[in-house]
Amino acid sequence: MQIYHAMTPVQAPQGCAVALGYFDGVHCGHRMVLGSAVRYAAEHGLTPAAFTFELPGNQTLKGGRILSMAQKHARIESLGIEQYLEPPFEAFRDLSPEDFVRKVLVECFGARAVFCGNNFTFGARAAGNVERLRALCDPLGISVQIVPMAQYGSQAVSSTRIRAALEEGRLDDANAMLGAPYAIDWTITHGKGIGTSRLGTPTVNQNYPPDALQPCSGVYLTRIRLEGCWWPAATGIGRRPTVDDSANAAVTCETYVPDFSGDLYGQNPVLEFHRYYCPVRKFRTLEELSQLIHRAAGESEAYFAAQTVK
Repeated sequence: MQIYHAMTPVQAPQGCAVALGYFDGVHCGHRMVLGSAVRYAAEHGLTPAAFTFELPGNQTLKGGRILSMAQKHARIESLGIEQYLEPPFEAFRDLSPEDFVRKVLVECFGARAVFCGNNFTFGARAAGNVERLRALCDPLGISVQIVPMAQYGSQAVSSTRIRAALEEGRLDDANAMLGAPYAIDWTITHGKGIGTSRLGTPTVNQNYPPDALQPCSGVYLTRIRLEGCWWPAATGIGRRPTVDDSANAAVTCETYVPDFSGDLYGQNPVLEFHRYYCPVRKFRTLEELSQLIHRAAGESEAYFAAQTVK
């Protein structure tokens, strides 16, 4: 996938089928929009493309970032998008709806068809809606395809609902709406060595950056991609009351990977969250904490042995 970070023409000699949206989380609704553009492009000899944007200062539209930028790009590329335009919001926020169609859809993409949800807005101060989009595109021969909202639990799938599910520990709901396991790829950092020196469970530490959404504190059944392979694992997110019960204790994200050893510092492996196991609590002894970690890791190994996830 070719990624552009400025308002510039993409490589598409025959024109594009363009998916429009912010695509925060690349959830089921986003996947329907992106997938529709990819299918239309294949059927009509066009290039599958997407237009989105990046907000200043790592902001997001309605809350913490669900996926890192690298994860967002990887998920969109996996759906078949080939040309991806992601300028800063400031580069086009003052465009009128008419100028948005001309400068973005015509000049950047040579669009032949565009795809969006029925709540899509565009132009300065969100002056344009899907009806305006169709009215502006029809005279230019650009087909406008409105993709129905994806539904989960009789309600529309949204990034807001996914954030709430993650924050409340409803991982099954979050993953169903995402259409793929919630995952992180934060950089591995050095911890305090307690897992290695005192618990016998050395951990991979991937602490959350300030702009990222942090899921509910707890222990999760996870898997992590290391050295080209997926490894069953157990991950704890939250403060560690058994080893540090101070009021200002840091929130950590620590993953125990049975049978794996190696120097991973500075790497950014993908860690997928598959099941919420139990809440974080304070144990009377470090031995009890170690036993929980081993039990969770064993549950993870059994869970993935019974699954067909790839």
